[in-house]
Amino acid sequence: MNLPEQPPTFAPPSPAERPWRWRLEDPAGAPVTLPGALAAEYDQAFPTRADAESWIGETWSEMASAGIAQVTLFDGEREVYGPMSLSA
Repeated sequence: MNLPEQPPTFAPPSPAERPWRWRLEDPAGAPVTLPGALAAEYDQAFPTRADAESWIGETWSEMASAGIAQVTLFDGEREVYGPMSLSA
């Protein structure tokens, strides 16, 4: 009897499983590229719109301190809304 291979236990989610993301932008709307640890911290993808919006609500002030002026929300390749300013 041949059984199928077991899937990896901790496989990273596919883009289809986490389609919601924020594009980080400068004041002119150009994408911001952050260095190293900041990129890993702020380049996130989410399974739902609510998760993405909750996360931005928790992190916007730190992102603004890191030089991000505004963000735009995407569902896959579709722009949902933005730009949204991160200034207080």
